[in-house]
Amino acid sequence: MAATSAALRMTITSLTPPSTPRLRMEPTGSRRALLDGAWWPRSTDPVAELPGLVLAIDKLRGPVTRLVLAAGGWDSHPRRLGLAGRVLRLGYFGSQPVSLLTAICGNDRVDLLVVPPNTADRTADAAMILAAATTNVVHAQHILLAVGTPTTRPIDDTAEDAWEAEGGRTGPTPTRAM
Repeated sequence: MAATSAALRMTITSLTPPSTPRLRMEPTGSRRALLDGAWWPRSTDPVAELPGLVLAIDKLRGPVTRLVLAAGGWDSHPRRLGLAGRVLRLGYFGSQPVSLLTAICGNDRVDLLVVPPNTADRTADAAMILAAATTNVVHAQHILLAVGTPTTRPIDDTAEDAWEAEGGRTGPTPTRAM
């Protein structure tokens, strides 16, 4: 029990400089939108990805003091992250949708769509634009479906090209009439 308790109190610090996050925020700062924007991390490593995001939110909305993340979707679950001379608390919850990250900034909160790292560029861009729109009425867990395009990059483009040459076809999935 003591080892587990000590691990929870341990502060992790990234050994690499924070990367520039792929972040799109709602431009007006309106509190009426479902989401405040979207973030597209490059990996599922929270120690590598979160510092750049936190520093960007710090500049836009004030210092982040806590992050609420989904328990799924991350390679590890550090509870404390050392960043810019402070310790940031991280909470991982099974009830939090994998596609949602909440940053607590003082008495304010920032809710962001989290686009999976392997998402195709066009899909990620469309999802981020929708999430950051002041008129967005789509919840984070439904945005990738709402933009209606494939969510992952093809692993082997030559196999896809061969399939198309043999009569296969890529493109949007036909929709059923309701």
